[in-house]
Amino acid sequence: MSLNIDLVHFLVVTVFSFLVGLEVKSYRKQYITSKTENLFFGDVRTYSFVGILGFVLFAVDSSLHILYAGGFLSITLLYALLYQKNLQENQRSILLYIVMLLVYSFGALIQTEALWMTALLYVSIVFILNVNKGVEKFTQEINISEFETLSKMILLSVVILPLLPDTKIIPYIPLSPFKIWLAVVVISGISYSGYILQKYFFPSKGYYLTGIFGGSYSSTATTVVLARKAKQLQGYAVIDAAIISATSVMYLRLIVIALIFNIEIGKSLLFPFILLALTGFLISLFYLKSEQKTQENVEIVDHNPLELKTAFLFAFLFVAMIVITHFVTKHYGTSGLEILSFLVGFTDIDPFILSILTGKFSIENTQTTAAIMIAAGSNNLLKAIYALWFGTIKNTYKSALWISLLGVITIVWGLYFEHIL
Repeated sequence: MSLNIDLVHFLVVTVFSFLVGLEVKSYRKQYITSKTENLFFGDVRTYSFVGILGFVLFAVDSSLHILYAGGFLSITLLYALLYQKNLQENQRSILLYIVMLLVYSFGALIQTEALWMTALLYVSIVFILNVNKGVEKFTQEINISEFETLSKMILLSVVILPLLPDTKIIPYIPLSPFKIWLAVVVISGISYSGYILQKYFFPSKGYYLTGIFGGSYSSTATTVVLARKAKQLQGYAVIDAAIISATSVMYLRLIVIALIFNIEIGKSLLFPFILLALTGFLISLFYLKSEQKTQENVEIVDHNPLELKTAFLFAFLFVAMIVITHFVTKHYGTSGLEILSFLVGFTDIDPFILSILTGKFSIENTQTTAAIMIAAGSNNLLKAIYALWFGTIKNTYKSALWISLLGVITIVWGLYFEHIL
């Protein structure tokens, strides 16, 4: 014999409403004073009955739901009377009114949607009520302009992206506008994730983690910042470790990008890039263990990689690299691609790597893999130059030497990749 579904729904609404009432009571204890005691209405029983009321009114008038709407208006009217008093006491929060309306909606939601929707709403209410202090601290520390930028990118990716044509309409470009912008959104998302992790979740964990998380969105920028810090501190081996770790993370980042856009090439890069990344991490750990000085915090780069101007510039470079790569592979073949890969390494390599991963060129997968390796290797040479320039030879020659060595190995491996297979 199975329970009646209406009975199950009623019990679930009653329990959830009661539990929310308990959470509200706990929330009130954190803020209630003799001055504000009269500014709240409803206790645990009130929230329980509001949930039951919503369930009953929605059930008995299942066609027009006039009674249910009347209950909503009644709760609103009662709170409006209380809110007038609240304004006199300079209390403007409507949080508990919103929570009560959500509890009132349990009955309608459980009768029209799947059970998990009501459960998710209950969990969301409890979670948000309990993270108040953390939210206040987070909102005080975070730069609000970054959320504005993120909102713009969400608009472009969720609203604009589906509107772009998925057909080839640009001469000499083997990709549609949709796929071009999709690539930009993916790369920006990967970079932004690393940026947020480094800046807001691990901001005071020392130089080494700065190198790791900084390398997840820009190993070049991270190298510059750490090299400048090395010039100020003079003699911190942990900064050498951080610079090397940033380059090691770059190899892992390129594997992820390759697997997303061309899984076959991504698989080809797994062994060489994981081996090079592990080598870099082992070297960096050697320097890390030799450093016993206190690690102070370092600000990485106060530059949001998800800014719109950066995204549009990346899109332009991406398209330009497709055109250049197409021209080079058509007229100069493999040798031309190798030279181009080496030269591109002294710039931003992401647009070039995306172009050869997504573009349909007259080259084999092994040649594409080799080109990515050469570009990554020459980019290491650029970072070594930056390390010496911004940190001086005396302070950063160790890290510059090691990332240069990793770069040379990567280039040589790329040049002979086809013969190694």
